[in-house]
Amino acid sequence: MRPPARQSVPSKPAEAQLVEIEKPVYGGAFLARAQGKAVFVPLTLPGEQVRVRIAQDRRGYATAEIEEVVVASPQRIAPPCGHFGTCGGCSYQHTSYDMQLRWKRAILRETLARGGVSAPQEIAVLAAEPWGYRNRVRLAFDAQGKPGYRGRRSHAVIPIDACPIAAPLLIDAARAFADAIHRAAPTLRPAEIALFCNADETALLASVVIAKRTEVRWDELARAVAERVPALKGVELAVQERTGQPPRRAAQWGDTSLTYRAAGIDYRVDHGAFFQVNRRLVDALVEQVTAGRHGAVAWDLFAGVGLFARRLSQSFAHVVAVESAPASTTALAHNLRGTAAEPVQTETLAFLRRHAKNASPDLIVVDPPRTGLGAEANALLATIAATEVVYVSCDPATLARDLRTLTGAGYQIQSVTLADLFPQTFHLETVVHLHRS
Repeated sequence: MRPPARQSVPSKPAEAQLVEIEKPVYGGAFLARAQGKAVFVPLTLPGEQVRVRIAQDRRGYATAEIEEVVVASPQRIAPPCGHFGTCGGCSYQHTSYDMQLRWKRAILRETLARGGVSAPQEIAVLAAEPWGYRNRVRLAFDAQGKPGYRGRRSHAVIPIDACPIAAPLLIDAARAFADAIHRAAPTLRPAEIALFCNADETALLASVVIAKRTEVRWDELARAVAERVPALKGVELAVQERTGQPPRRAAQWGDTSLTYRAAGIDYRVDHGAFFQVNRRLVDALVEQVTAGRHGAVAWDLFAGVGLFARRLSQSFAHVVAVESAPASTTALAHNLRGTAAEPVQTETLAFLRRHAKNASPDLIVVDPPRTGLGAEANALLATIAATEVVYVSCDPATLARDLRTLTGAGYQIQSVTLADLFPQTFHLETVVHLHRS
């Protein structure tokens, strides 16, 4: 005889509990403690007493959502954006920009220390106007064809009518595309749109991604948007039929690149090519990485379209710029034409393997993705033993890991600079100068 089936009993929702917020942590949340366990709570401030409900309870920590601010911090302000809290983009709009910079500097120092790296007593800060700074956005479309960002607690699309951290042109263009598609191509069903403009918003590139190829008069649609947004220089239509596969270009209108002036130099930037996102700080970042550096040979690894390599070509006899992404390599070659810099299309690790035993550059600049350099690349850099290394990082944890290896191989940290390329968000960029004696 089979036992009776066990009936499932609905789990009771977790009870709300009162916690006190201690400090911000990397990732956008704030640390509290409940029964000795670390609890990470977004949208709060240090010193606040808040009532929270546990969302995920894991062995070593829990995440929670705020239900009520019982005692508010005097540092709390009204966020300028009506989408703050539901949109997944920003983490810190509920406090002043000065406070954000203090947090980020403390988070950077603590992350480095936790990784076994002692930062200099002074961490310099590069900062600029914290609103309207983004030159690039990627938006999704909801079921009604409205553009928006992914939600903070889900992958649902949060339709937006404004984004105060983006260049105004970008959001105007997103809405123009949505309107034009709704009127002229309602069967198109766009999934995403990526928009990129130059610093003064006089030139704009757009990439529209759809999940299924659809017959559409693409030239007519693009021209309709260009009439409303005269800065639009080029649009591509791409199809991504399977998740995880790169989109394939299906149609193109206008130019495939724009000219971006940065640090006194005109750069060609193509559709999808990497370029620094903060139009207010690009010039200062280039100065921080390259100023005062000169010699015979410099390497720029993960070179993108040559933002640093082009500038280094003015003070080094020979510069090697290494880049593997197809979206960047054509523009890189164009931007280095007629200079002392040489583009090399290959993976950074492959390049280092090939040259570790027979090269001695004076300077190596690295600007890796969030994953950092990794063990083998660090070991090869230690073998090459360039006099100077400038490390541009977008993730403090992988930066700490890599710096621990490099300092263990004989490099000394000369300076650490927090470059706040992403105000209102938890993201931070760091520039570290290392010297080998």
